[in-house]
Amino acid sequence: MASVKPFRALRYNSALVDNSKTVAPPYDVINAEQQEALHNRDEHNIIRLELGKKFDQDNDNDNRYTRAAATFNKWQDEKIFVQDQKPAYYLYIQEYEYNGCTIRRTGFLATIKAEGYGPGNVLPHEETLPKHKADRLALMEHTFANFSPIFGLFNDPNKTVDKLLTEAAQEPVVDFTDEAGVRQQMFVIDDEATCAAVEAALSDKKIYIADGHHRYETASRFNKECLAQGITGCDRMLMAFVNLHDEGLLVFPTHRLIKSLGKYCQRTLLGDLEKIGFNIELINDFAEAKAKMNAGGKQIPSFLLHLPQKSYLLRLQNKEAAIATVAPGKPLAYRSLDVTLLHELIIRPLFGIGPAELAAEGYLAYTRNDNEALKFVDNGDYACSFLMNSTLVSELLAVAEAGEKMPQKSTYFYPKFISGLVINKLK
Repeated sequence: MASVKPFRALRYNSALVDNSKTVAPPYDVINAEQQEALHNRDEHNIIRLELGKKFDQDNDNDNRYTRAAATFNKWQDEKIFVQDQKPAYYLYIQEYEYNGCTIRRTGFLATIKAEGYGPGNVLPHEETLPKHKADRLALMEHTFANFSPIFGLFNDPNKTVDKLLTEAAQEPVVDFTDEAGVRQQMFVIDDEATCAAVEAALSDKKIYIADGHHRYETASRFNKECLAQGITGCDRMLMAFVNLHDEGLLVFPTHRLIKSLGKYCQRTLLGDLEKIGFNIELINDFAEAKAKMNAGGKQIPSFLLHLPQKSYLLRLQNKEAAIATVAPGKPLAYRSLDVTLLHELIIRPLFGIGPAELAAEGYLAYTRNDNEALKFVDNGDYACSFLMNSTLVSELLAVAEAGEKMPQKSTYFYPKFISGLVINKLK
């Protein structure tokens, strides 16, 4: 099974910096405006390592990766970062308000062996994009460190690991509420007996990647590169782990934005959707349309198509017949997904956006924000958008266990694990 172990984290020195000002969201959800704001928030913000700025004069010897490496070394020399003396698990609790309720998600930070998917100990559920992996590989090659955790899930119905960690927790070393209103707490658990018990409890677990496929695949490749050069000690990857049975595990949908209607006008698009087997209902009130999509999705695949100033509820009339025709050769768990049906019934055949176009990017964009899915269409940035219901965690696991991967951006676990609480230093 997967090798999950405590480690000696490199952490910000609380005597010199305010950790609430030096953290950042994961690199892949940061836009240019947020990147600039994080750079300006604190001179030691993790963004300067995780997602440094690009400049027109960048070259092979001076670029975002070389600057990250130089800054990383400098901050270690200046004791901005200090390394814990003992291997530890880092209990990580996030608390936030959602739909009028207080949600509390409990996890922990540790390292996992970066061995790829071959052994079957770590299971993916989404496809990846080459460009993003190349970026993360370059950063690892220059810094020999992981600055942000992958998000992994494990199956522990008795909550043995959670109990061991929470019972051993004392005072938090991190405790602040971020700009999104999420309270972030972290505790260092370095008691040897507890660490040994946690490691033993995890020894028979498979790990399902919820978020961070690009980073895991990159870490596995980086380890192979290091071994080929005779460099050892690069086989551990930073990961945040959450129990599948944690009450705070929340998944949002990721909506699709289509750049161009191509051969279609609005009328002919709706006509072809009807031919495919969708019942189409024009609903001018978005809240009503969203509520109907959420309710209908419990019985049949339902989507919300937004064209400029208009929303249509799409309900697939014969799910079984559709599943029988899409993605031949793929397992039933994959063919049954809403995201599969959306891509294989609509996005690929009608708009010509298949695997090659997805990998090239530019044809389709993603957002989890309902308002953005409408606004970007209404203001002319995109031709239309398809809003979706959430993928269930049980569906994710079924796809992973079947050895299959969903299309990119099929899930959005909330909240994200922030970068800058712990760093996994490889050498």
